[in-house]
Amino acid sequence: MSLQHLSEQELLRREKLAELIMMGIEPYPAPLFPVNSNAAYIKENYTEQVKEQFSAVCLAGRIMSVRDMGKANFCVIQDAHGRMQLYIRRDDICPGEDKSLYDIVWKKLIDIGDIIGIRGYVFITKTGEISVHVKELTLLSKSLRPLPIVKEADGQTFDAVTDPEFKYRQRYADLIINPAVKETFIKRTKLINSIREFLNNHGALEVDTPVLQSIPGGAIARPFMTHHNALDIPLYLRIANELYLKRLIVGGFDWVYEFSRNFRNEGMDRTHNPEFTILEFYTAYKDYFWMMETTEQLLEKAALDVCGTTDVPVGDKTISFKAPFKRIAIFDSIKEHTGFDVSRMNEEQLRSVCKQLHIPVDNSMGKGKLIDAIFGSTCEKKYVQPTFIIDYPVEMSPLTKKHRDKQGLVERFELMINGKEIANAYSELNDPIDQRERFEEQATLLERGDDEAMFIDYDFLRALEYGMPPTSGIGIGVDRLCMLLTNNSSIQDVLLFPQMRPETRQESAEE
Repeated sequence: MSLQHLSEQELLRREKLAELIMMGIEPYPAPLFPVNSNAAYIKENYTEQVKEQFSAVCLAGRIMSVRDMGKANFCVIQDAHGRMQLYIRRDDICPGEDKSLYDIVWKKLIDIGDIIGIRGYVFITKTGEISVHVKELTLLSKSLRPLPIVKEADGQTFDAVTDPEFKYRQRYADLIINPAVKETFIKRTKLINSIREFLNNHGALEVDTPVLQSIPGGAIARPFMTHHNALDIPLYLRIANELYLKRLIVGGFDWVYEFSRNFRNEGMDRTHNPEFTILEFYTAYKDYFWMMETTEQLLEKAALDVCGTTDVPVGDKTISFKAPFKRIAIFDSIKEHTGFDVSRMNEEQLRSVCKQLHIPVDNSMGKGKLIDAIFGSTCEKKYVQPTFIIDYPVEMSPLTKKHRDKQGLVERFELMINGKEIANAYSELNDPIDQRERFEEQATLLERGDDEAMFIDYDFLRALEYGMPPTSGIGIGVDRLCMLLTNNSSIQDVLLFPQMRPETRQESAEE
Protein backbone atom coordinates (compact mmCIF):
# COMPACT_ATOMS: atom_id res chain seq x y z
CA MET A 1 0.00 0.00 0.00
CA SER A 2 1.31 3.46 -0.89
CA LEU A 3 1.87 5.59 2.23
CA GLN A 4 0.39 8.61 0.45
CA HIS A 5 -3.07 7.08 0.82
CA LEU A 6 -2.79 6.60 4.58
CA SER A 7 -4.60 8.85 7.01
CA GLU A 8 -2.78 10.83 9.67
CA GLN A 9 -3.81 8.26 12.28
CA GLU A 10 -2.56 5.35 10.17
CA LEU A 11 0.79 7.06 9.60
CA LEU A 12 1.08 7.75 13.33
CA ARG A 13 0.41 4.12 14.21
CA ARG A 14 3.11 2.95 11.82
CA GLU A 15 5.53 5.32 13.53
CA LYS A 16 4.56 3.81 16.89
CA LEU A 17 5.08 0.33 15.44
CA ALA A 18 8.60 1.26 14.36
CA GLU A 19 9.35 2.77 17.79
CA LEU A 20 8.17 -0.39 19.58
CA ILE A 21 10.47 -2.50 17.41
CA MET A 22 13.39 -0.17 18.12
CA MET A 23 12.73 -0.62 21.87
CA GLY A 24 12.96 -4.39 21.44
CA ILE A 25 9.23 -4.97 21.96
CA GLU A 26 7.82 -7.55 19.55
CA PRO A 27 4.50 -6.14 18.26
CA TYR A 28 3.37 -9.52 16.89
CA PRO A 29 4.82 -12.18 19.24
CA ALA A 30 4.40 -15.96 18.99
CA PRO A 31 0.71 -16.90 19.16
CA LEU A 32 0.69 -18.94 22.37
CA PHE A 33 -0.78 -16.99 25.28
CA PRO A 34 -2.12 -19.02 28.24
CA VAL A 35 -5.65 -17.59 28.49
CA ASN A 36 -7.52 -19.29 31.35
CA SER A 37 -10.73 -17.26 31.60
CA ASN A 38 -12.94 -14.78 29.74
CA ALA A 39 -15.00 -11.68 30.41
CA ALA A 40 -18.39 -13.36 30.52
CA TYR A 41 -17.29 -16.17 32.83
CA ILE A 42 -15.74 -13.75 35.30
CA LYS A 43 -18.80 -11.48 35.39
CA GLU A 44 -21.18 -14.38 35.80
CA ASN A 45 -19.25 -16.24 38.50
CA TYR A 46 -17.17 -13.83 40.55
CA THR A 47 -18.21 -13.01 44.12
CA GLU A 48 -16.21 -11.95 47.15
CA GLN A 49 -16.84 -15.39 48.64
CA VAL A 50 -14.96 -17.14 45.82
CA LYS A 51 -12.36 -14.49 45.04
CA GLU A 52 -9.48 -16.92 45.67
CA GLN A 53 -10.58 -18.80 42.54
CA PHE A 54 -10.00 -15.59 40.57
CA SER A 55 -6.65 -14.61 42.05
CA ALA A 56 -4.63 -15.53 38.96
CA VAL A 57 -6.66 -14.92 35.82
CA CYS A 58 -5.13 -14.61 32.40
CA LEU A 59 -7.14 -12.75 29.73
CA ALA A 60 -6.55 -11.49 26.21
CA GLY A 61 -8.57 -9.02 24.20
CA ARG A 62 -8.77 -5.84 22.15
CA ILE A 63 -8.51 -2.46 23.84
CA MET A 64 -11.83 -0.65 23.38
CA SER A 65 -11.38 2.37 25.68
CA VAL A 66 -8.86 3.94 28.06
CA ARG A 67 -9.27 6.41 30.94
CA ASP A 68 -5.92 7.98 31.84
CA MET A 69 -5.59 8.72 35.56
CA GLY A 70 -1.91 9.63 35.71
CA LYS A 71 -0.08 6.83 37.48
CA ALA A 72 -2.93 4.40 36.69
CA ASN A 73 -5.41 3.69 33.93
CA PHE A 74 -8.77 2.09 33.60
CA CYS A 75 -8.99 0.21 30.34
CA VAL A 76 -11.74 -1.90 28.76
CA ILE A 77 -10.81 -4.90 26.64
CA GLN A 78 -13.13 -7.01 24.51
CA ASP A 79 -12.67 -10.75 24.06
CA ALA A 80 -14.83 -13.27 22.23
CA HIS A 81 -17.29 -13.40 25.13
CA GLY A 82 -17.72 -9.78 26.18
CA ARG A 83 -15.95 -6.82 27.77
CA MET A 84 -13.90 -6.52 30.94
CA GLN A 85 -12.59 -3.47 32.74
CA LEU A 86 -8.90 -3.53 33.68
CA TYR A 87 -7.13 -1.50 36.35
CA ILE A 88 -3.52 -0.88 35.31
CA ARG A 89 -1.03 0.77 37.74
CA ARG A 90 2.38 2.02 36.71
CA ASP A 91 4.02 0.52 39.82
CA ASP A 92 2.64 -2.94 38.98
CA ILE A 93 3.75 -2.91 35.36
CA CYS A 94 7.15 -1.35 36.19
CA PRO A 95 7.94 -2.36 39.80
CA GLY A 96 11.49 -0.98 39.73
CA GLU A 97 12.73 2.60 39.92
CA ASP A 98 12.63 3.10 36.15
CA LYS A 99 9.04 3.90 35.14
CA SER A 100 9.94 5.06 31.64
CA LEU A 101 8.80 1.84 29.97
CA TYR A 102 5.27 2.38 31.31
CA ASP A 103 5.26 6.08 30.44
CA ILE A 104 6.55 5.53 26.92
CA VAL A 105 4.78 2.30 25.95
CA TRP A 106 1.45 2.55 27.73
CA LYS A 107 1.04 6.33 27.53
CA LYS A 108 2.34 6.90 24.01
CA LEU A 109 2.61 3.72 21.94
CA ILE A 110 -0.44 1.63 22.86
CA ASP A 111 -3.70 2.48 21.03
CA ILE A 112 -7.36 1.61 21.12
CA GLY A 113 -7.71 -1.44 18.87
CA ASP A 114 -4.45 -3.06 20.00
CA ILE A 115 -4.73 -6.61 21.34
CA ILE A 116 -3.12 -7.25 24.73
CA GLY A 117 -2.73 -10.12 27.13
CA ILE A 118 -2.88 -9.59 30.89
CA ARG A 119 -2.40 -11.49 34.15
CA GLY A 120 -3.94 -10.31 37.40
CA TYR A 121 -6.67 -10.81 39.96
CA VAL A 122 -10.36 -9.96 39.98
CA PHE A 123 -11.81 -7.38 42.35
CA ILE A 124 -14.82 -5.07 42.63
CA THR A 125 -14.25 -1.32 42.27
CA LYS A 126 -15.74 1.33 44.56
CA THR A 127 -18.46 1.86 41.96
CA GLY A 128 -19.35 -1.84 42.10
CA GLU A 129 -17.89 -2.93 38.75
CA ILE A 130 -16.15 -6.31 38.47
CA SER A 131 -12.66 -5.61 37.13
CA VAL A 132 -9.21 -7.15 36.83
CA HIS A 133 -6.23 -5.61 38.63
CA VAL A 134 -3.41 -6.11 36.10
CA LYS A 135 -0.02 -7.37 37.35
CA GLU A 136 1.52 -8.20 33.94
CA LEU A 137 0.74 -6.85 30.48
CA THR A 138 1.88 -8.08 27.06
CA LEU A 139 1.28 -6.54 23.64
CA LEU A 140 -0.03 -9.34 21.38
CA SER A 141 -0.94 -7.44 18.20
CA LYS A 142 -0.46 -3.80 17.18
CA SER A 143 -3.47 -2.35 15.32
CA LEU A 144 -2.46 -0.18 12.35
CA ARG A 145 -5.98 1.08 11.60
CA PRO A 146 -8.09 3.07 14.07
CA LEU A 147 -11.49 1.60 14.88
CA PRO A 148 -14.57 3.59 13.85
CA ILE A 149 -15.71 5.69 16.81
CA VAL A 150 -18.75 4.31 18.63
CA LYS A 151 -20.10 6.11 21.69
CA GLU A 152 -21.27 4.09 24.67
CA ALA A 153 -22.86 5.06 27.98
CA ASP A 154 -24.72 3.17 30.70
CA GLY A 155 -24.52 -0.06 28.72
CA GLN A 156 -26.09 1.56 25.63
CA THR A 157 -24.43 1.92 22.23
CA PHE A 158 -24.81 5.21 20.39
CA ASP A 159 -23.71 6.24 16.91
CA ALA A 160 -23.08 2.60 15.97
CA VAL A 161 -21.80 2.21 12.43
CA THR A 162 -24.79 1.43 10.21
CA ASP A 163 -23.41 2.18 6.74
CA PRO A 164 -24.08 -1.03 4.73
CA GLU A 165 -21.03 -0.47 2.52
CA PHE A 166 -18.80 -0.54 5.60
CA LYS A 167 -20.71 -3.25 7.50
CA TYR A 168 -20.80 -5.81 4.68
CA ARG A 169 -17.42 -5.10 3.10
CA GLN A 170 -15.50 -4.88 6.39
CA ARG A 171 -17.45 -7.40 8.45
CA TYR A 172 -14.39 -7.99 10.64
CA ALA A 173 -14.52 -4.36 11.85
CA ASP A 174 -18.33 -4.48 12.11
CA LEU A 175 -18.06 -7.47 14.46
CA ILE A 176 -15.56 -5.63 16.65
CA ILE A 177 -17.59 -2.47 17.20
CA ASN A 178 -21.18 -3.77 17.03
CA PRO A 179 -21.68 -6.53 19.62
CA ALA A 180 -25.25 -7.25 18.45
CA VAL A 181 -23.87 -8.35 15.08
CA LYS A 182 -21.94 -11.18 16.68
CA GLU A 183 -25.10 -12.28 18.49
CA THR A 184 -26.88 -12.62 15.13
CA PHE A 185 -24.28 -15.11 13.91
CA ILE A 186 -24.25 -17.01 17.18
CA LYS A 187 -28.01 -17.42 16.76
CA ARG A 188 -27.50 -18.54 13.17
CA THR A 189 -25.27 -21.36 14.39
CA LYS A 190 -27.83 -22.23 17.09
CA LEU A 191 -30.49 -22.43 14.36
CA ILE A 192 -28.47 -24.82 12.21
CA ASN A 193 -27.56 -26.94 15.24
CA SER A 194 -31.23 -27.08 16.30
CA ILE A 195 -32.33 -28.27 12.85
CA ARG A 196 -29.52 -30.82 12.66
CA GLU A 197 -30.42 -32.14 16.13
CA PHE A 198 -34.09 -32.49 15.14
CA LEU A 199 -33.30 -34.39 11.96
CA ASN A 200 -30.64 -36.61 13.52
CA ASN A 201 -32.96 -37.50 16.42
CA HIS A 202 -35.66 -38.50 13.92
CA GLY A 203 -33.33 -40.84 12.04
CA ALA A 204 -32.23 -38.68 9.10
CA LEU A 205 -28.75 -39.06 7.57
CA GLU A 206 -26.68 -35.99 6.68
CA VAL A 207 -24.95 -36.26 3.29
CA ASP A 208 -22.88 -34.19 0.82
CA THR A 209 -23.67 -33.82 -2.87
CA PRO A 210 -21.78 -32.09 -5.72
CA VAL A 211 -21.55 -28.31 -6.00
CA LEU A 212 -20.15 -28.50 -9.55
CA GLN A 213 -22.77 -30.13 -11.77
CA SER A 214 -22.93 -30.95 -15.46
CA ILE A 215 -26.63 -30.05 -15.48
CA PRO A 216 -28.14 -27.37 -13.20
CA GLY A 217 -31.23 -29.18 -11.92
CA GLY A 218 -33.68 -29.26 -9.06
CA ALA A 219 -35.05 -25.73 -9.38
CA ILE A 220 -36.20 -23.12 -11.85
CA ALA A 221 -33.36 -20.59 -11.79
CA ARG A 222 -30.55 -19.08 -13.87
CA PRO A 223 -27.21 -20.81 -13.08
CA PHE A 224 -23.61 -19.66 -12.90
CA MET A 225 -21.49 -21.36 -15.53
CA THR A 226 -17.79 -22.25 -15.49
CA HIS A 227 -15.40 -24.50 -17.45
CA HIS A 228 -13.41 -27.52 -16.32
CA ASN A 229 -10.08 -27.41 -18.16
CA ALA A 230 -8.95 -31.02 -17.66
CA LEU A 231 -12.25 -32.51 -18.87
CA ASP A 232 -12.85 -29.65 -21.32
CA ILE A 233 -16.53 -29.45 -20.39
CA PRO A 234 -18.87 -26.73 -19.14
CA LEU A 235 -19.99 -27.05 -15.51
CA TYR A 236 -22.55 -25.21 -13.43
CA LEU A 237 -22.59 -24.18 -9.80
CA ARG A 238 -25.57 -25.95 -8.28
CA ILE A 239 -28.87 -24.13 -8.06
CA ALA A 240 -30.30 -26.95 -5.89
CA ASN A 241 -29.29 -30.36 -4.60
CA GLU A 242 -32.72 -31.96 -5.03
CA LEU A 243 -32.01 -34.39 -7.85
CA TYR A 244 -28.92 -35.80 -6.15
CA LEU A 245 -30.74 -36.35 -2.85
CA LYS A 246 -33.54 -38.16 -4.69
CA ARG A 247 -30.94 -40.36 -6.36
CA LEU A 248 -29.97 -41.42 -2.83
CA ILE A 249 -33.59 -42.31 -2.06
CA VAL A 250 -33.52 -44.49 -5.19
CA GLY A 251 -30.33 -46.06 -3.83
CA GLY A 252 -32.05 -47.19 -0.63
CA PHE A 253 -31.70 -44.44 1.97
CA ASP A 254 -34.97 -43.68 3.75
CA TRP A 255 -34.26 -40.11 4.91
CA VAL A 256 -31.39 -37.88 3.80
CA TYR A 257 -30.66 -34.19 4.33
CA GLU A 258 -28.05 -31.60 3.42
CA PHE A 259 -27.30 -28.00 4.29
CA SER A 260 -26.60 -26.93 0.73
CA ARG A 261 -24.72 -23.83 -0.41
CA ASN A 262 -26.50 -22.90 -3.66
CA PHE A 263 -25.77 -20.32 -6.35
CA ARG A 264 -28.26 -18.52 -8.60
CA ASN A 265 -27.22 -15.94 -11.16
CA GLU A 266 -30.13 -13.62 -10.49
CA GLY A 267 -30.97 -10.27 -8.91
CA MET A 268 -29.89 -9.11 -5.46
CA ASP A 269 -32.17 -7.44 -2.94
CA ARG A 270 -33.04 -7.58 0.75
CA THR A 271 -34.10 -11.24 0.53
CA HIS A 272 -31.87 -12.52 -2.29
CA ASN A 273 -28.12 -13.14 -2.45
CA PRO A 274 -26.49 -15.04 -5.35
CA GLU A 275 -24.90 -17.42 -2.83
CA PHE A 276 -27.22 -18.74 -0.15
CA THR A 277 -27.90 -21.71 2.15
CA ILE A 278 -30.81 -24.10 1.90
CA LEU A 279 -31.70 -27.14 3.95
CA GLU A 280 -33.19 -29.91 1.83
CA PHE A 281 -34.39 -33.28 3.08
CA TYR A 282 -36.19 -36.20 1.45
CA THR A 283 -38.05 -38.99 3.20
CA ALA A 284 -39.30 -42.23 1.64
CA TYR A 285 -42.88 -43.41 2.09
CA LYS A 286 -44.14 -39.97 3.21
CA ASP A 287 -46.30 -37.30 1.54
CA TYR A 288 -46.75 -33.54 1.72
CA PHE A 289 -49.28 -33.80 4.55
CA TRP A 290 -46.65 -35.52 6.70
CA MET A 291 -44.12 -32.92 5.56
CA MET A 292 -46.33 -30.03 6.72
CA GLU A 293 -46.63 -31.54 10.20
CA THR A 294 -42.88 -32.25 10.36
CA THR A 295 -42.06 -28.71 9.23
CA GLU A 296 -44.29 -27.27 11.95
CA GLN A 297 -42.50 -29.35 14.58
CA LEU A 298 -39.05 -28.45 13.27
CA LEU A 299 -39.68 -24.69 13.16
CA GLU A 300 -41.38 -24.64 16.54
CA LYS A 301 -38.30 -26.33 18.05
CA ALA A 302 -35.95 -23.96 16.20
CA ALA A 303 -37.77 -20.89 17.56
CA LEU A 304 -37.59 -22.24 21.09
CA ASP A 305 -33.90 -23.16 20.80
CA VAL A 306 -32.85 -19.84 19.23
CA CYS A 307 -35.23 -17.36 20.89
CA GLY A 308 -36.52 -19.20 23.95
CA THR A 309 -40.11 -18.68 22.82
CA THR A 310 -42.42 -19.42 19.88
CA ASP A 311 -43.58 -15.77 19.80
CA VAL A 312 -40.81 -14.02 17.90
CA PRO A 313 -40.60 -10.23 17.33
CA VAL A 314 -40.08 -9.36 13.66
CA GLY A 315 -40.02 -5.63 13.04
CA ASP A 316 -43.20 -4.21 14.55
CA LYS A 317 -44.96 -7.61 14.45
CA THR A 318 -44.92 -10.75 16.58
CA ILE A 319 -44.87 -14.00 14.64
CA SER A 320 -46.02 -17.21 16.30
CA PHE A 321 -44.14 -20.38 15.41
CA LYS A 322 -46.49 -22.45 17.53
CA ALA A 323 -47.92 -25.37 15.54
CA PRO A 324 -50.21 -25.90 13.70
CA PHE A 325 -49.95 -23.38 10.84
CA LYS A 326 -52.79 -22.16 8.60
CA ARG A 327 -53.31 -23.87 5.19
CA ILE A 328 -54.90 -22.43 2.02
CA ALA A 329 -54.92 -23.55 -1.65
CA ILE A 330 -53.10 -21.21 -4.06
CA PHE A 331 -56.16 -20.70 -6.30
CA ASP A 332 -58.29 -19.85 -3.26
CA SER A 333 -55.65 -17.38 -2.14
CA ILE A 334 -55.58 -15.64 -5.55
CA LYS A 335 -59.38 -15.45 -5.65
CA GLU A 336 -59.51 -14.09 -2.10
CA HIS A 337 -57.00 -11.30 -2.77
CA THR A 338 -57.75 -10.41 -6.43
CA GLY A 339 -61.33 -11.52 -7.09
CA PHE A 340 -60.17 -13.59 -10.10
CA ASP A 341 -60.75 -17.33 -10.31
CA VAL A 342 -57.73 -18.41 -12.38
CA SER A 343 -58.15 -22.13 -11.77
CA ARG A 344 -59.39 -22.91 -15.29
CA MET A 345 -57.78 -20.09 -17.28
CA ASN A 346 -55.51 -20.69 -20.26
CA GLU A 347 -52.32 -18.77 -20.99
CA GLU A 348 -53.97 -15.89 -22.84
CA GLN A 349 -56.60 -15.42 -20.15
CA LEU A 350 -53.88 -15.34 -17.53
CA ARG A 351 -52.02 -12.69 -19.53
CA SER A 352 -55.20 -10.64 -19.57
CA VAL A 353 -55.49 -10.91 -15.77
CA CYS A 354 -51.87 -9.82 -15.39
CA LYS A 355 -52.57 -6.80 -17.58
CA GLN A 356 -55.62 -5.85 -15.51
CA LEU A 357 -53.58 -6.20 -12.31
CA HIS A 358 -50.67 -4.21 -13.82
CA ILE A 359 -48.27 -7.15 -13.45
CA PRO A 360 -45.43 -7.05 -16.04
CA VAL A 361 -45.06 -10.21 -18.14
CA ASP A 362 -43.17 -11.25 -21.29
CA ASN A 363 -43.65 -13.77 -24.10
CA SER A 364 -41.25 -16.30 -22.58
CA MET A 365 -43.54 -16.85 -19.58
CA GLY A 366 -45.75 -19.92 -19.72
CA LYS A 367 -48.88 -20.67 -17.69
CA GLY A 368 -46.98 -21.67 -14.57
CA LYS A 369 -44.88 -18.48 -14.44
CA LEU A 370 -47.94 -16.31 -15.07
CA ILE A 371 -49.79 -17.84 -12.11
CA ASP A 372 -46.64 -17.47 -10.02
CA ALA A 373 -46.42 -13.77 -11.00
CA ILE A 374 -50.05 -13.18 -9.99
CA PHE A 375 -49.61 -14.87 -6.63
CA GLY A 376 -46.27 -13.20 -5.94
CA SER A 377 -47.53 -9.72 -6.77
CA THR A 378 -50.92 -9.80 -5.05
CA CYS A 379 -51.00 -12.50 -2.36
CA GLU A 380 -47.60 -13.43 -0.98
CA LYS A 381 -47.08 -10.33 1.15
CA LYS A 382 -50.47 -10.85 2.86
CA TYR A 383 -49.24 -13.87 4.83
CA VAL A 384 -47.44 -12.61 7.92
CA GLN A 385 -48.15 -15.55 10.25
CA PRO A 386 -46.84 -18.94 9.07
CA THR A 387 -49.15 -20.21 6.32
CA PHE A 388 -48.90 -23.22 4.01
CA ILE A 389 -49.95 -22.34 0.44
CA ILE A 390 -50.97 -25.72 -0.99
CA ASP A 391 -52.12 -27.54 -4.14
CA TYR A 392 -50.29 -25.79 -6.98
CA PRO A 393 -51.08 -26.17 -10.70
CA VAL A 394 -48.98 -28.79 -12.45
CA GLU A 395 -47.43 -26.17 -14.78
CA MET A 396 -45.68 -24.54 -11.79
CA SER A 397 -44.16 -27.74 -10.45
CA PRO A 398 -42.21 -29.92 -12.91
CA LEU A 399 -40.81 -32.21 -10.19
CA THR A 400 -44.01 -32.79 -8.19
CA LYS A 401 -46.43 -35.71 -8.03
CA LYS A 402 -49.90 -35.04 -9.43
CA HIS A 403 -52.61 -34.54 -6.82
CA ARG A 404 -54.34 -37.77 -5.83
CA ASP A 405 -57.80 -36.12 -5.88
CA LYS A 406 -57.66 -32.84 -7.85
CA GLN A 407 -57.22 -32.79 -11.64
CA GLY A 408 -54.51 -30.45 -12.94
CA LEU A 409 -52.93 -29.88 -9.52
CA VAL A 410 -49.89 -31.27 -7.72
CA GLU A 411 -49.19 -32.11 -4.08
CA ARG A 412 -47.00 -29.15 -3.24
CA PHE A 413 -46.85 -26.46 -0.60
CA GLU A 414 -44.89 -23.31 0.04
CA LEU A 415 -44.56 -21.91 3.54
CA MET A 416 -45.06 -18.15 3.74
CA ILE A 417 -43.92 -16.16 6.78
CA ASN A 418 -43.82 -12.36 7.05
CA GLY A 419 -44.79 -12.09 3.39
CA LYS A 420 -41.93 -14.22 2.05
CA GLU A 421 -41.45 -17.84 0.98
CA ILE A 422 -39.47 -19.74 3.60
CA ALA A 423 -39.93 -23.33 2.39
CA ASN A 424 -41.04 -25.26 -0.68
CA ALA A 425 -42.09 -28.93 -0.51
CA TYR A 426 -43.67 -31.71 -2.58
CA SER A 427 -44.93 -35.17 -2.70
CA GLU A 428 -42.14 -36.05 -5.10
CA LEU A 429 -42.82 -37.16 -8.66
CA ASN A 430 -41.54 -40.74 -9.01
CA ASP A 431 -43.14 -41.68 -12.33
CA PRO A 432 -40.22 -41.65 -14.83
CA ILE A 433 -42.48 -41.33 -17.88
CA ASP A 434 -44.40 -38.38 -16.43
CA GLN A 435 -41.10 -36.82 -15.31
CA ARG A 436 -39.64 -37.13 -18.83
CA GLU A 437 -42.70 -35.39 -20.31
CA ARG A 438 -42.41 -32.52 -17.84
CA PHE A 439 -38.70 -32.11 -18.52
CA GLU A 440 -39.56 -31.91 -22.24
CA GLU A 441 -42.12 -29.17 -21.50
CA GLN A 442 -39.39 -27.28 -19.66
CA ALA A 443 -37.08 -27.71 -22.64
CA THR A 444 -39.74 -26.07 -24.82
CA LEU A 445 -39.81 -23.07 -22.47
CA LEU A 446 -36.01 -22.95 -22.64
CA GLU A 447 -36.26 -22.70 -26.43
CA ARG A 448 -38.76 -19.84 -26.05
CA GLY A 449 -36.12 -17.87 -24.19
CA ASP A 450 -36.91 -18.74 -20.57
CA ASP A 451 -33.34 -18.98 -19.22
CA GLU A 452 -34.64 -20.22 -15.84
CA ALA A 453 -36.38 -23.29 -17.28
CA MET A 454 -34.99 -26.73 -16.38
CA PHE A 455 -32.60 -28.79 -18.45
CA ILE A 456 -33.42 -32.43 -19.15
CA ASP A 457 -31.40 -34.53 -16.69
CA TYR A 458 -31.18 -37.90 -18.44
CA ASP A 459 -29.20 -39.52 -15.64
CA PHE A 460 -31.89 -38.57 -13.13
CA LEU A 461 -34.52 -40.08 -15.45
CA ARG A 462 -32.44 -43.26 -15.59
CA ALA A 463 -32.35 -43.34 -11.78
CA LEU A 464 -36.14 -42.99 -11.61
CA GLU A 465 -36.50 -45.90 -14.02
CA TYR A 466 -34.91 -48.14 -11.38
CA GLY A 467 -37.83 -47.13 -9.14
CA MET A 468 -38.02 -44.46 -6.46
CA PRO A 469 -40.36 -45.14 -3.53
CA PRO A 470 -43.11 -42.64 -2.72
CA THR A 471 -41.17 -39.72 -1.24
CA SER A 472 -41.73 -36.29 0.26
CA GLY A 473 -39.08 -33.57 0.07
CA ILE A 474 -38.59 -29.99 1.20
CA GLY A 475 -36.23 -27.07 0.82
CA ILE A 476 -36.06 -24.51 3.65
CA GLY A 477 -34.29 -21.17 3.17
CA VAL A 478 -31.86 -21.06 6.09
CA ASP A 479 -30.91 -17.42 5.50
CA ARG A 480 -34.51 -16.21 5.41
CA LEU A 481 -35.43 -18.26 8.47
CA CYS A 482 -32.42 -16.78 10.25
CA MET A 483 -33.63 -13.28 9.32
CA LEU A 484 -36.91 -13.98 11.09
CA LEU A 485 -35.41 -15.50 14.24
CA THR A 486 -32.84 -12.69 14.63
CA ASN A 487 -35.21 -9.85 13.67
CA ASN A 488 -33.16 -8.70 10.67
CA SER A 489 -34.82 -7.23 7.59
CA SER A 490 -31.99 -7.84 5.11
CA ILE A 491 -30.41 -11.13 4.06
CA GLN A 492 -27.03 -9.36 4.01
CA ASP A 493 -27.31 -8.95 7.80
CA VAL A 494 -27.36 -12.73 8.36
CA LEU A 495 -24.51 -13.53 5.92
CA LEU A 496 -21.04 -12.99 7.29
CA PHE A 497 -19.70 -11.96 3.91
CA PRO A 498 -22.51 -11.07 1.48
CA GLN A 499 -21.74 -10.63 -2.21
CA MET A 500 -20.60 -7.13 -3.17
CA ARG A 501 -19.15 -5.41 -6.19
CA PRO A 502 -15.33 -5.61 -6.00
CA GLU A 503 -13.43 -2.56 -4.83
CA THR A 504 -10.99 -0.88 -7.17
CA ARG A 505 -7.40 -0.76 -5.95
CA GLN A 506 -7.77 2.97 -5.41
CA GLU A 507 -10.89 2.56 -3.24
CA SER A 508 -9.25 -0.19 -1.21
CA ALA A 509 -6.13 1.87 -0.62
CA GLU A 510 -8.07 4.97 0.41
CA GLU A 511 -10.12 3.01 2.93
